[in-house]
Amino acid sequence: MNWIWTIGAPLVRAIIGVVFRLRIEGVEHVPRHGSVIVAPNHVSVLDGPAVVATVGTHRWRATRCLIASEIFTGLMGWILRQARQIPIRRGTGDTGALDEAIRAVRGGACAGVFPEGRVSDDASAGLQRIRTGLTRIAVPSGAPVIPVGIWGTQRIWSKTGLDRSALWHRPRLAIVFGPVLMPAGSSPTELRERFREALEAQLARAQQLAEDDA
Repeated sequence: MNWIWTIGAPLVRAIIGVVFRLRIEGVEHVPRHGSVIVAPNHVSVLDGPAVVATVGTHRWRATRCLIASEIFTGLMGWILRQARQIPIRRGTGDTGALDEAIRAVRGGACAGVFPEGRVSDDASAGLQRIRTGLTRIAVPSGAPVIPVGIWGTQRIWSKTGLDRSALWHRPRLAIVFGPVLMPAGSSPTELRERFREALEAQLARAQQLAEDDA
């Protein structure tokens, strides 16, 4: 938790709490120390800030996320670098970014990975394909993986863009952290299957918690 996390995590968490009626469950599954991978589903560009601010304020941990390299420009790029986020060139098999994430996790960091790889075109259609990036970090590092179900961010900012009118309604946002999955003893394919089942369960719980605004 460097200075930008110390300032930024509570600030973003406060903004999320103003914009949404927030419900959080299971955040105690995130250890306060040691290697871990936090892996949410992806329904909005707001998912990353919501999840890492929650981890930052409730568990006092910085999260090093894999983030699309094209975002690392201007002031935003400077902020992301100060927060030690990891740029990844999507769709190119960016092994350099994955190697950096593995080194970070092996060094005891909390890493953030969106296993679907991109924001869903239609959140109501369920999970997208689970890509290989998660297992390519988890298996060699041996780090525990925490599936995170998130539901509600898309009501303000979906793949189609920002809906400013929704800001007045303070929709419900639910973030559910599941129990850890240990990669030891699993092949990459087996771990992806186990993870998908666990993520589906956490997503279903998040949808249940937010259903009063559905």
